[in-house]
Amino acid sequence: MAKRPQLTGRAAILAVVVCAIAMSLAYPVREYIAQRRGIAELQAEKERVEADRRALEAQARQIRDPNWIKRTAKERLHYCGPGEKCFVVMEAEPGKRQTAAKQAAPPPPWYQTLWESVEAADAGTGRRAGTGEKANVEQ
Repeated sequence: MAKRPQLTGRAAILAVVVCAIAMSLAYPVREYIAQRRGIAELQAEKERVEADRRALEAQARQIRDPNWIKRTAKERLHYCGPGEKCFVVMEAEPGKRQTAAKQAAPPPPWYQTLWESVEAADAGTGRRAGTGEKANVEQ
């Protein structure tokens, strides 16, 4: 009895047809998946924009309220209504201390300046006393 080959002509044609169908469907399926992903991203963006819109509408309603306007003017701008006595405390908050402006260092005492000038003259370095800078000394 002769052995039949494992791959017949019909099986080869069937394999080629199946591969051709798979290849022809690969691109449309990939595009479909990409479009679904794009739709999901757009829906998420739409939800974010809607949330922002709702927040802005709530803020607009709040701004239209005359009581809110008065309260905000008193808090932020320190306005007072007619007949009211308002006081503003000018002290800084305990946690926020203001630092003093940096001041120049006081000049050294006279005897230190004198001694530095004697040493500079003796060494011939030509330094100015108290500054540490070299002077333009012509010899």
